Amino acid sequence: MNNGASATSPHNSFQTYFLDIHEVLPEDEEEEEGVIKMEDNKVTSSKKGLQKPIKLRELKRPQRSFNRQVSLETGFSVLGVESKAKDEKKVLRRSGRSFGGFDSANRVGAEARKGDFNIFRTKSTLSKQNSLLPTRKEKEMETQRAEGATGLNEPVNKSVPVGRYFDALRGPELDQVKDSEDILLPKDEIWPFLLRFPINCFGICLGLSSQAVLWRALSTSPATKFLHVTPFINLFLWLLALATLISVSITYLLKCIHYFEAVKREYFHPVRVNFFFAPWVVCMFLAIGLPPMLEPAKLHPAIWCAFMGPYFFLELKIYGQWLSGGKRRLCKVANPSSHLSVVGNFVGAILASKVGWIEAAKFLWSIGFAHYIVVFVTLYQRLPTSEALPKELHPVYSMFIAAPSAASIAWGSIYSEFDGCSRTCFFIALFLYISLVVRINFFTGFRFSVAWWSYTFPMTTASVATIKYAEQVPSVLSKGLALCLSFMSSTMVSVLFVSTLLHALFWKTLFPNDLAIAITKKRLVKEKKPFKKAYDIKRWTKQALTKNNSGDKEFNGENKVV
Repeated sequence: MNNGASATSPHNSFQTYFLDIHEVLPEDEEEEEGVIKMEDNKVTSSKKGLQKPIKLRELKRPQRSFNRQVSLETGFSVLGVESKAKDEKKVLRRSGRSFGGFDSANRVGAEARKGDFNIFRTKSTLSKQNSLLPTRKEKEMETQRAEGATGLNEPVNKSVPVGRYFDALRGPELDQVKDSEDILLPKDEIWPFLLRFPINCFGICLGLSSQAVLWRALSTSPATKFLHVTPFINLFLWLLALATLISVSITYLLKCIHYFEAVKREYFHPVRVNFFFAPWVVCMFLAIGLPPMLEPAKLHPAIWCAFMGPYFFLELKIYGQWLSGGKRRLCKVANPSSHLSVVGNFVGAILASKVGWIEAAKFLWSIGFAHYIVVFVTLYQRLPTSEALPKELHPVYSMFIAAPSAASIAWGSIYSEFDGCSRTCFFIALFLYISLVVRINFFTGFRFSVAWWSYTFPMTTASVATIKYAEQVPSVLSKGLALCLSFMSSTMVSVLFVSTLLHALFWKTLFPNDLAIAITKKRLVKEKKPFKKAYDIKRWTKQALTKNNSGDKEFNGENKVV
Protein backbone atom coordinates (compact mmCIF):
# COMPACT_ATOMS: atom_id res chain seq x y z
CA MET A 1 0.00 0.00 0.00
CA ASN A 2 2.78 2.39 0.84
CA ASN A 3 4.46 1.62 -2.41
CA GLY A 4 1.23 2.23 -4.32
CA ALA A 5 0.57 5.45 -2.45
CA SER A 6 4.00 6.71 -3.10
CA ALA A 7 3.59 5.89 -6.74
CA THR A 8 0.28 7.73 -7.10
CA SER A 9 0.98 10.67 -4.85
CA PRO A 10 1.15 14.01 -6.67
CA HIS A 11 4.46 14.92 -5.08
CA ASN A 12 6.16 11.82 -6.37
CA SER A 13 4.45 11.61 -9.74
CA PHE A 14 6.58 14.41 -11.17
CA GLN A 15 10.11 13.38 -10.49
CA THR A 16 13.12 15.19 -11.86
CA TYR A 17 15.61 13.23 -13.92
CA PHE A 18 19.03 14.65 -14.59
CA LEU A 19 20.67 13.70 -17.87
CA ASP A 20 24.29 14.25 -18.77
CA ILE A 21 24.14 16.28 -21.99
CA HIS A 22 27.44 16.37 -23.87
CA GLU A 23 28.59 16.89 -27.41
CA VAL A 24 27.47 14.05 -29.61
CA LEU A 25 29.90 12.76 -32.16
CA PRO A 26 28.56 11.46 -35.47
CA GLU A 27 29.77 7.95 -34.69
CA ASP A 28 28.04 7.79 -31.24
CA GLU A 29 24.65 9.10 -32.31
CA GLU A 30 23.10 5.65 -32.74
CA GLU A 31 24.32 4.43 -29.34
CA GLU A 32 23.06 7.63 -27.66
CA GLU A 33 19.63 7.15 -29.18
CA GLY A 34 19.43 3.61 -27.79
CA VAL A 35 20.31 4.75 -24.28
CA ILE A 36 17.71 7.52 -24.34
CA LYS A 37 15.01 5.13 -25.51
CA MET A 38 15.75 2.68 -22.67
CA GLU A 39 15.61 5.46 -20.10
CA ASP A 40 12.32 6.67 -21.55
CA ASN A 41 10.83 3.17 -21.20
CA LYS A 42 11.86 2.99 -17.54
CA VAL A 43 10.29 6.37 -16.84
CA THR A 44 6.96 5.44 -18.43
CA SER A 45 6.82 2.11 -16.55
CA SER A 46 7.36 3.82 -13.17
CA LYS A 47 4.64 6.40 -13.82
CA LYS A 48 1.38 4.51 -13.87
CA GLY A 49 -0.80 7.57 -13.43
CA LEU A 50 0.41 9.16 -16.63
CA GLN A 51 -0.64 7.69 -19.98
CA LYS A 52 1.79 9.67 -22.19
CA PRO A 53 5.54 9.46 -21.76
CA ILE A 54 7.47 12.64 -21.12
CA LYS A 55 9.06 13.85 -24.38
CA LEU A 56 12.61 14.99 -24.00
CA ARG A 57 13.94 17.76 -26.15
CA GLU A 58 15.83 16.46 -29.14
CA LEU A 59 19.45 16.38 -28.35
CA LYS A 60 20.61 15.81 -31.89
CA ARG A 61 21.46 19.04 -33.62
CA PRO A 62 23.23 19.35 -36.92
CA GLN A 63 26.89 19.69 -36.12
CA ARG A 64 28.93 21.30 -38.81
CA SER A 65 32.51 20.29 -38.95
CA PHE A 66 34.68 23.01 -40.35
CA ASN A 67 37.84 21.86 -42.07
CA ARG A 68 40.45 24.47 -42.65
CA GLN A 69 43.17 24.01 -45.21
CA VAL A 70 45.98 26.45 -45.79
CA SER A 71 47.84 26.65 -49.08
CA LEU A 72 51.58 26.34 -48.58
CA GLU A 73 52.20 28.55 -51.60
CA THR A 74 49.92 31.49 -50.92
CA GLY A 75 48.71 31.25 -47.35
CA PHE A 76 45.01 31.27 -48.33
CA SER A 77 42.72 29.15 -46.21
CA VAL A 78 39.51 27.40 -47.24
CA LEU A 79 36.57 26.54 -45.01
CA GLY A 80 35.23 23.17 -46.01
CA VAL A 81 31.66 21.95 -45.62
CA GLU A 82 30.32 18.91 -43.83
CA SER A 83 31.90 15.72 -45.17
CA LYS A 84 29.91 12.62 -45.93
CA ALA A 85 32.47 10.22 -44.55
CA LYS A 86 35.15 10.49 -41.92
CA ASP A 87 38.05 9.83 -44.27
CA GLU A 88 36.83 12.21 -46.97
CA LYS A 89 39.11 15.26 -47.13
CA LYS A 90 39.59 18.06 -49.60
CA VAL A 91 43.06 18.66 -50.98
CA LEU A 92 44.26 22.03 -52.22
CA ARG A 93 45.06 22.13 -55.89
CA ARG A 94 48.66 22.37 -56.95
CA SER A 95 48.10 23.74 -60.42
CA GLY A 96 49.07 27.27 -61.32
CA ARG A 97 46.27 28.66 -59.17
CA SER A 98 46.81 27.68 -55.57
CA PHE A 99 44.34 30.04 -53.97
CA GLY A 100 42.20 27.42 -52.31
CA GLY A 101 39.92 26.93 -55.28
CA PHE A 102 38.80 30.54 -55.54
CA ASP A 103 38.99 30.50 -59.32
CA SER A 104 36.46 29.56 -61.95
CA ALA A 105 38.21 26.41 -63.05
CA ASN A 106 39.00 24.91 -59.63
CA ARG A 107 35.98 25.31 -57.37
CA VAL A 108 35.65 24.04 -53.83
CA GLY A 109 34.13 20.59 -53.89
CA ALA A 110 34.66 20.14 -57.62
CA GLU A 111 37.24 17.84 -59.08
CA ALA A 112 40.34 19.46 -60.46
CA ARG A 113 40.35 19.55 -64.22
CA LYS A 114 43.90 18.89 -65.26
CA GLY A 115 45.14 20.88 -68.21
CA ASP A 116 42.18 23.25 -68.47
CA PHE A 117 43.36 25.79 -71.06
CA ASN A 118 39.90 26.76 -72.30
CA ILE A 119 40.05 30.15 -70.62
CA PHE A 120 42.42 31.33 -73.37
CA ARG A 121 40.56 29.73 -76.25
CA THR A 122 38.65 31.83 -78.74
CA LYS A 123 35.14 32.44 -77.40
CA SER A 124 33.19 31.93 -80.63
CA THR A 125 30.05 29.98 -79.71
CA LEU A 126 27.56 30.10 -76.87
CA SER A 127 27.99 26.40 -76.17
CA LYS A 128 31.57 26.90 -75.11
CA GLN A 129 30.52 29.59 -72.70
CA ASN A 130 27.69 27.48 -71.29
CA SER A 131 30.06 24.56 -70.73
CA LEU A 132 31.98 26.71 -68.28
CA LEU A 133 28.93 27.54 -66.17
CA PRO A 134 28.93 25.97 -62.68
CA THR A 135 26.63 23.08 -61.84
CA ARG A 136 24.04 23.08 -59.02
CA LYS A 137 26.44 21.33 -56.66
CA GLU A 138 29.17 23.80 -57.44
CA LYS A 139 26.79 26.71 -56.81
CA GLU A 140 26.02 25.34 -53.36
CA MET A 141 29.71 25.07 -52.64
CA GLU A 142 30.35 28.59 -53.89
CA THR A 143 28.01 30.05 -51.26
CA GLN A 144 30.44 28.99 -48.56
CA ARG A 145 33.44 30.82 -49.94
CA ALA A 146 35.05 33.61 -48.04
CA GLU A 147 34.12 37.17 -48.88
CA GLY A 148 37.71 37.93 -49.76
CA ALA A 149 37.49 35.81 -52.89
CA THR A 150 34.79 37.85 -54.59
CA GLY A 151 37.16 39.70 -56.91
CA LEU A 152 39.14 36.73 -58.17
CA ASN A 153 36.73 35.32 -60.74
CA GLU A 154 36.98 38.13 -63.25
CA PRO A 155 36.70 37.45 -66.97
CA VAL A 156 40.01 36.54 -68.57
CA ASN A 157 39.20 38.27 -71.83
CA LYS A 158 39.30 41.71 -70.22
CA SER A 159 42.43 43.72 -70.87
CA VAL A 160 45.08 43.60 -68.17
CA PRO A 161 46.24 47.05 -67.00
CA VAL A 162 49.71 47.94 -68.18
CA GLY A 163 50.89 48.57 -64.63
CA ARG A 164 49.93 45.02 -63.73
CA TYR A 165 52.56 43.65 -66.13
CA PHE A 166 55.27 45.67 -64.41
CA ASP A 167 54.07 44.57 -60.97
CA ALA A 168 53.81 40.84 -61.77
CA LEU A 169 56.67 40.30 -64.23
CA ARG A 170 60.40 40.84 -64.32
CA GLY A 171 63.31 40.37 -66.73
CA PRO A 172 64.49 42.30 -69.81
CA GLU A 173 61.49 41.16 -71.86
CA LEU A 174 59.05 41.05 -68.89
CA ASP A 175 58.59 37.31 -69.39
CA GLN A 176 59.36 35.98 -65.89
CA VAL A 177 56.75 35.88 -63.13
CA LYS A 178 57.78 37.17 -59.74
CA ASP A 179 57.85 34.75 -56.82
CA SER A 180 55.05 36.61 -55.04
CA GLU A 181 52.64 36.15 -57.96
CA ASP A 182 50.49 33.28 -59.18
CA ILE A 183 49.16 32.57 -62.66
CA LEU A 184 45.95 31.32 -64.21
CA LEU A 185 47.45 28.21 -65.85
CA PRO A 186 49.25 25.25 -64.25
CA LYS A 187 52.97 25.66 -63.87
CA ASP A 188 53.80 21.96 -63.57
CA GLU A 189 52.30 20.98 -66.94
CA ILE A 190 53.46 21.48 -70.52
CA TRP A 191 51.08 23.86 -72.23
CA PRO A 192 49.83 23.41 -75.80
CA PHE A 193 52.36 24.41 -78.43
CA LEU A 194 50.35 27.35 -79.72
CA LEU A 195 50.11 28.85 -76.23
CA ARG A 196 53.89 28.53 -75.86
CA PHE A 197 54.56 30.16 -79.24
CA PRO A 198 55.21 33.88 -78.60
CA ILE A 199 55.15 36.69 -81.10
CA ASN A 200 58.83 37.22 -80.32
CA CYS A 201 59.50 34.47 -82.88
CA PHE A 202 59.28 37.12 -85.58
CA GLY A 203 62.64 38.27 -84.24
CA ILE A 204 64.17 35.23 -86.00
CA CYS A 205 62.78 36.55 -89.26
CA LEU A 206 64.22 40.00 -88.49
CA GLY A 207 67.69 38.61 -88.00
CA LEU A 208 67.69 36.48 -91.16
CA SER A 209 66.09 39.06 -93.45
CA SER A 210 68.49 41.79 -92.33
CA GLN A 211 71.38 39.41 -93.04
CA ALA A 212 70.06 39.00 -96.57
CA VAL A 213 70.23 42.80 -96.95
CA LEU A 214 73.79 42.82 -95.55
CA TRP A 215 75.12 40.14 -97.89
CA ARG A 216 73.48 41.81 -100.85
CA ALA A 217 75.37 44.99 -99.95
CA LEU A 218 78.61 43.03 -99.52
CA SER A 219 78.24 41.43 -102.96
CA THR A 220 77.19 44.57 -104.87
CA SER A 221 78.95 47.46 -103.11
CA PRO A 222 82.12 48.85 -104.75
CA ALA A 223 83.61 49.39 -101.27
CA THR A 224 83.69 45.62 -100.63
CA LYS A 225 84.41 44.52 -104.18
CA PHE A 226 87.86 43.27 -103.13
CA LEU A 227 86.16 40.52 -101.05
CA HIS A 228 84.63 38.88 -104.17
CA VAL A 229 81.50 37.84 -102.25
CA THR A 230 79.30 35.49 -104.27
CA PRO A 231 75.66 36.58 -104.67
CA PHE A 232 74.46 33.04 -103.89
CA ILE A 233 74.96 33.70 -100.18
CA ASN A 234 72.42 36.49 -100.47
CA LEU A 235 70.08 34.15 -102.38
CA PHE A 236 70.39 31.41 -99.75
CA LEU A 237 69.77 33.76 -96.83
CA TRP A 238 66.84 35.38 -98.63
CA LEU A 239 65.15 32.03 -99.28
CA LEU A 240 65.84 30.92 -95.69
CA ALA A 241 64.35 34.15 -94.32
CA LEU A 242 61.30 33.80 -96.60
CA ALA A 243 60.69 30.19 -95.51
CA THR A 244 61.07 31.18 -91.84
CA LEU A 245 58.64 34.08 -92.24
CA ILE A 246 56.01 31.85 -93.87
CA SER A 247 56.27 29.14 -91.21
CA VAL A 248 56.21 31.59 -88.29
CA SER A 249 53.30 33.53 -89.81
CA ILE A 250 51.20 30.39 -90.35
CA THR A 251 51.89 29.18 -86.81
CA TYR A 252 50.96 32.50 -85.26
CA LEU A 253 47.87 32.72 -87.44
CA LEU A 254 46.75 29.38 -86.00
CA LYS A 255 47.32 30.81 -82.53
CA CYS A 256 45.09 33.76 -83.43
CA ILE A 257 42.36 31.34 -84.52
CA HIS A 258 42.47 28.98 -81.54
CA TYR A 259 43.83 31.14 -78.68
CA PHE A 260 42.80 34.67 -79.51
CA GLU A 261 42.55 35.60 -75.83
CA ALA A 262 46.27 34.87 -75.45
CA VAL A 263 47.03 37.01 -78.53
CA LYS A 264 45.10 39.90 -76.97
CA ARG A 265 47.20 39.61 -73.83
CA GLU A 266 50.36 39.78 -75.92
CA TYR A 267 49.03 42.89 -77.62
CA PHE A 268 48.50 44.60 -74.25
CA HIS A 269 51.96 43.52 -73.05
CA PRO A 270 54.17 46.66 -72.96
CA VAL A 271 57.13 44.86 -74.58
CA ARG A 272 55.49 42.40 -76.95
CA VAL A 273 53.18 44.95 -78.50
CA ASN A 274 56.23 46.28 -80.36
CA PHE A 275 56.78 42.88 -82.00
CA PHE A 276 53.48 43.27 -83.85
CA PHE A 277 55.43 45.66 -86.11
CA ALA A 278 58.04 42.99 -86.84
CA PRO A 279 56.24 40.99 -89.61
CA TRP A 280 55.84 44.09 -91.78
CA VAL A 281 59.44 45.19 -91.19
CA VAL A 282 60.58 41.71 -92.24
CA CYS A 283 58.54 41.93 -95.44
CA MET A 284 60.13 45.28 -96.27
CA PHE A 285 63.59 43.86 -95.52
CA LEU A 286 62.92 41.01 -97.95
CA ALA A 287 61.81 43.47 -100.62
CA ILE A 288 64.96 45.58 -100.11
CA GLY A 289 67.32 42.57 -99.96
CA LEU A 290 65.86 40.85 -103.01
CA PRO A 291 68.67 39.00 -104.86
CA PRO A 292 69.79 40.74 -108.07
CA MET A 293 68.99 37.63 -110.12
CA LEU A 294 65.36 37.80 -108.93
CA GLU A 295 64.93 41.57 -108.77
CA PRO A 296 62.80 43.20 -111.49
CA ALA A 297 63.78 46.41 -113.22
CA LYS A 298 61.70 48.44 -110.75
CA LEU A 299 59.61 47.41 -107.77
CA HIS A 300 55.90 48.09 -108.06
CA PRO A 301 54.48 50.66 -105.59
CA ALA A 302 51.78 48.16 -104.60
CA ILE A 303 54.47 46.22 -102.72
CA TRP A 304 55.19 49.26 -100.57
CA CYS A 305 51.47 49.88 -99.96
CA ALA A 306 50.85 46.25 -98.95
CA PHE A 307 53.67 46.22 -96.40
CA MET A 308 53.61 49.79 -95.12
CA GLY A 309 49.82 50.12 -94.85
CA PRO A 310 49.29 47.80 -91.83
CA TYR A 311 52.41 49.18 -90.19
CA PHE A 312 51.15 52.76 -90.55
CA PHE A 313 47.72 52.03 -89.05
CA LEU A 314 49.29 50.16 -86.15
CA GLU A 315 51.67 53.00 -85.35
CA LEU A 316 48.74 55.44 -85.42
CA LYS A 317 47.28 53.39 -82.58
CA ILE A 318 50.51 53.11 -80.59
CA TYR A 319 51.69 56.69 -81.12
CA GLY A 320 48.23 57.91 -80.17
CA GLN A 321 48.54 56.09 -76.84
CA TRP A 322 51.96 57.65 -76.29
CA LEU A 323 50.59 61.11 -77.05
CA SER A 324 47.25 60.93 -75.25
CA GLY A 325 48.86 60.76 -71.81
CA GLY A 326 46.82 57.80 -70.54
CA LYS A 327 47.98 54.72 -68.71
CA ARG A 328 50.01 53.67 -71.76
CA ARG A 329 51.84 56.94 -72.23
CA LEU A 330 55.42 56.71 -73.37
CA CYS A 331 57.05 57.41 -70.00
CA LYS A 332 55.09 54.42 -68.61
CA VAL A 333 55.71 51.83 -71.33
CA ALA A 334 58.99 52.94 -72.89
CA ASN A 335 61.51 50.10 -73.20
CA PRO A 336 64.34 49.29 -75.64
CA SER A 337 62.00 47.23 -77.84
CA SER A 338 60.00 50.41 -78.48
CA HIS A 339 62.59 51.16 -81.18
CA LEU A 340 60.89 48.47 -83.27
CA SER A 341 57.90 50.76 -83.67
CA VAL A 342 60.23 53.52 -84.94
CA VAL A 343 62.69 51.65 -87.17
CA GLY A 344 59.92 50.58 -89.53
CA ASN A 345 59.46 54.19 -90.64
CA PHE A 346 63.05 54.36 -91.88
CA VAL A 347 62.85 50.94 -93.53
CA GLY A 348 59.61 52.02 -95.20
CA ALA A 349 61.34 55.19 -96.40
CA ILE A 350 64.10 53.10 -98.01
CA LEU A 351 61.53 50.94 -99.79
CA ALA A 352 59.51 54.00 -100.88
CA SER A 353 62.61 55.50 -102.48
CA LYS A 354 63.24 52.25 -104.34
CA VAL A 355 59.72 52.23 -105.81
CA GLY A 356 60.07 55.90 -106.79
CA TRP A 357 57.85 57.59 -104.18
CA ILE A 358 60.34 60.13 -102.84
CA GLU A 359 57.81 62.36 -101.08
CA ALA A 360 56.32 59.40 -99.19
CA ALA A 361 59.85 58.43 -98.19
CA LYS A 362 60.49 61.94 -96.81
CA PHE A 363 57.19 61.82 -94.92
CA LEU A 364 58.05 58.53 -93.22
CA TRP A 365 61.58 59.65 -92.43
CA SER A 366 60.26 62.76 -90.66
CA ILE A 367 57.81 60.72 -88.56
CA GLY A 368 60.43 58.18 -87.62
CA PHE A 369 63.08 60.73 -86.68
CA ALA A 370 60.69 62.79 -84.52
CA HIS A 371 59.57 59.76 -82.51
CA TYR A 372 63.11 58.37 -82.33
CA ILE A 373 64.25 61.52 -80.53
CA VAL A 374 61.39 61.22 -78.02
CA VAL A 375 62.03 57.51 -77.37
CA PHE A 376 65.78 58.02 -77.15
CA VAL A 377 65.49 60.85 -74.62
CA THR A 378 62.90 58.97 -72.54
CA LEU A 379 65.08 55.87 -72.29
CA TYR A 380 68.31 57.78 -71.86
CA GLN A 381 67.03 59.80 -68.92
CA ARG A 382 65.91 56.70 -67.02
CA LEU A 383 62.72 58.30 -65.72
CA PRO A 384 61.45 56.80 -62.45
CA THR A 385 58.17 55.89 -64.16
CA SER A 386 59.97 54.04 -66.96
CA GLU A 387 59.98 50.71 -65.17
CA ALA A 388 60.52 48.69 -68.34
CA LEU A 389 64.27 49.33 -68.34
CA PRO A 390 65.76 46.20 -66.76
CA LYS A 391 68.49 46.11 -64.18
CA GLU A 392 70.00 42.94 -65.64
CA LEU A 393 72.98 43.25 -67.99
CA HIS A 394 71.62 42.27 -71.37
CA PRO A 395 72.31 43.07 -75.06
CA VAL A 396 68.82 44.55 -75.22
CA TYR A 397 70.60 47.90 -75.30
CA SER A 398 71.72 47.14 -78.86
CA MET A 399 68.27 48.34 -79.93
CA PHE A 400 69.56 51.88 -79.39
CA ILE A 401 71.74 51.67 -82.53
CA ALA A 402 68.99 50.39 -84.86
CA ALA A 403 67.10 53.64 -85.48
CA PRO A 404 70.03 56.01 -86.23
CA SER A 405 71.63 53.42 -88.51
CA ALA A 406 68.43 52.93 -90.48
CA ALA A 407 67.90 56.71 -90.57
CA SER A 408 71.31 57.27 -92.16
CA ILE A 409 70.66 54.61 -94.82
CA ALA A 410 67.18 56.02 -95.53
CA TRP A 411 68.46 59.59 -95.92
CA GLY A 412 71.17 58.44 -98.33
CA SER A 413 68.62 56.42 -100.30
CA ILE A 414 66.21 59.37 -100.58
CA TYR A 415 68.79 61.96 -101.71
CA SER A 416 71.13 59.47 -103.46
CA GLU A 417 74.05 60.77 -101.43
CA PHE A 418 75.53 59.98 -98.04
CA ASP A 419 75.66 63.66 -97.06
CA GLY A 420 75.97 65.49 -93.77
CA CYS A 421 72.64 64.40 -92.29
CA SER A 422 73.33 60.75 -93.11
CA ARG A 423 76.77 60.96 -91.58
CA THR A 424 75.38 62.61 -88.44
CA CYS A 425 72.97 59.74 -87.86
CA PHE A 426 75.71 57.23 -88.70
CA PHE A 427 78.15 58.74 -86.20
CA ILE A 428 75.47 58.64 -83.47
CA ALA A 429 74.91 54.95 -84.17
CA LEU A 430 78.65 54.28 -84.30
CA PHE A 431 79.25 55.91 -80.93
CA LEU A 432 76.43 53.92 -79.31
CA TYR A 433 77.79 50.75 -80.89
CA ILE A 434 81.29 51.35 -79.49
CA SER A 435 79.91 52.23 -76.05
CA LEU A 436 78.21 48.82 -75.96
CA VAL A 437 81.15 46.81 -77.28
CA VAL A 438 83.60 48.10 -74.67
CA ARG A 439 81.25 46.94 -71.88
CA ILE A 440 81.71 43.20 -72.12
CA ASN A 441 79.73 42.66 -68.92
CA PHE A 442 76.62 43.63 -70.86
CA PHE A 443 76.87 40.32 -72.70
CA THR A 444 77.39 38.02 -69.71
CA GLY A 445 75.07 36.35 -67.25
CA PHE A 446 72.08 35.85 -69.55
CA ARG A 447 69.88 32.99 -70.65
CA PHE A 448 69.01 32.17 -74.24
CA SER A 449 65.54 32.99 -75.52
CA VAL A 450 63.84 33.56 -78.87
CA ALA A 451 63.73 37.31 -78.20
CA TRP A 452 67.50 37.44 -78.67
CA TRP A 453 67.01 37.33 -82.42
CA SER A 454 65.48 40.77 -82.43
CA TYR A 455 68.75 42.19 -81.11
CA THR A 456 70.74 41.03 -84.14
CA PHE A 457 69.22 43.26 -86.81
CA PRO A 458 70.49 46.50 -85.15
CA MET A 459 74.04 45.18 -85.53
CA THR A 460 73.30 44.25 -89.14
CA THR A 461 71.78 47.65 -89.88
CA ALA A 462 74.86 49.37 -88.45
CA SER A 463 77.04 47.19 -90.70
CA VAL A 464 75.06 48.18 -93.80
CA ALA A 465 75.33 51.86 -92.81
CA THR A 466 79.09 51.46 -92.46
CA ILE A 467 79.29 49.98 -95.97
CA LYS A 468 77.38 52.99 -97.35
CA TYR A 469 79.75 55.31 -95.51
CA ALA A 470 82.76 53.44 -96.96
CA GLU A 471 81.32 53.98 -100.45
CA GLN A 472 81.15 57.75 -99.85
CA VAL A 473 84.45 58.01 -97.95
CA PRO A 474 86.67 55.23 -99.33
CA SER A 475 89.66 54.56 -97.08
CA VAL A 476 91.37 51.70 -95.34
CA LEU A 477 89.82 52.69 -92.04
CA SER A 478 86.24 52.87 -93.37
CA LYS A 479 86.55 49.62 -95.30
CA GLY A 480 88.18 47.85 -92.35
CA LEU A 481 85.41 49.09 -90.06
CA ALA A 482 82.75 47.84 -92.48
CA LEU A 483 84.42 44.44 -92.69
CA CYS A 484 84.79 44.17 -88.91
CA LEU A 485 81.18 45.09 -88.13
CA SER A 486 79.88 42.77 -90.86
CA PHE A 487 81.92 39.90 -89.45
CA MET A 488 80.59 40.52 -85.90
CA SER A 489 77.02 40.67 -87.12
CA SER A 490 77.23 37.47 -89.17
CA THR A 491 78.98 35.67 -86.32
CA MET A 492 76.24 36.69 -83.90
CA VAL A 493 73.51 35.44 -86.25
CA SER A 494 75.35 32.15 -86.84
CA VAL A 495 75.73 31.50 -83.11
CA LEU A 496 72.06 32.25 -82.49
CA PHE A 497 71.02 30.03 -85.40
CA VAL A 498 72.98 27.06 -84.04
CA SER A 499 71.68 27.70 -80.51
CA THR A 500 68.12 27.82 -81.80
CA LEU A 501 68.50 24.48 -83.58
CA LEU A 502 69.99 22.88 -80.47
CA HIS A 503 67.23 24.16 -78.18
CA ALA A 504 64.52 23.20 -80.66
CA LEU A 505 65.65 19.76 -81.88
CA PHE A 506 67.85 18.28 -79.16
CA TRP A 507 67.12 19.96 -75.83
CA LYS A 508 63.42 20.69 -76.53
CA THR A 509 63.61 23.92 -74.53
CA LEU A 510 63.09 26.53 -77.22
CA PHE A 511 59.46 27.20 -76.26
CA PRO A 512 58.91 26.98 -72.49
CA ASN A 513 55.59 27.84 -70.89
CA ASP A 514 54.78 31.46 -71.67
CA LEU A 515 54.04 32.57 -68.12
CA ALA A 516 53.78 36.24 -69.05
CA ILE A 517 50.34 35.86 -70.68
CA ALA A 518 48.83 33.96 -67.72
CA ILE A 519 49.06 36.59 -65.02
CA THR A 520 45.92 37.60 -63.16
CA LYS A 521 44.21 40.94 -63.67
CA LYS A 522 44.54 41.74 -59.98
CA ARG A 523 47.10 40.58 -57.48
CA LEU A 524 45.68 37.61 -55.56
CA VAL A 525 47.02 38.16 -52.07
CA LYS A 526 45.53 37.78 -48.65
CA GLU A 527 44.73 41.13 -47.16
CA LYS A 528 46.60 41.83 -43.98
CA LYS A 529 44.82 43.36 -41.03
CA PRO A 530 46.14 46.82 -40.38
CA PHE A 531 48.16 47.16 -37.22
CA LYS A 532 46.98 49.62 -34.64
CA LYS A 533 49.24 52.55 -34.32
CA ALA A 534 50.72 53.68 -31.06
CA TYR A 535 48.33 56.60 -30.58
CA ASP A 536 45.35 54.30 -31.33
CA ILE A 537 46.48 51.92 -28.58
CA LYS A 538 46.93 54.79 -26.13
CA ARG A 539 43.48 56.15 -26.96
CA TRP A 540 41.94 52.68 -26.56
CA THR A 541 43.56 52.12 -23.15
CA LYS A 542 42.54 55.61 -22.04
CA GLN A 543 38.91 54.92 -22.98
CA ALA A 544 39.00 51.58 -21.19
CA LEU A 545 40.37 53.17 -18.02
CA THR A 546 37.71 55.91 -18.03
CA LYS A 547 34.95 53.33 -18.41
CA ASN A 548 36.32 51.29 -15.50
CA ASN A 549 36.60 54.37 -13.31
CA SER A 550 33.05 55.45 -14.11
CA GLY A 551 31.81 51.94 -13.36
CA ASP A 552 33.59 51.90 -10.00
CA LYS A 553 32.06 55.27 -9.07
CA GLU A 554 28.54 54.07 -9.90
CA PHE A 555 29.09 50.88 -7.90
CA ASN A 556 30.35 52.82 -4.88
CA GLY A 557 27.37 55.18 -5.13
CA GLU A 558 24.91 52.27 -5.09
CA ASN A 559 26.61 50.84 -2.01
CA LYS A 560 26.28 54.18 -0.24
CA VAL A 561 22.59 54.40 -1.08
CA VAL A 562 22.02 50.88 0.16
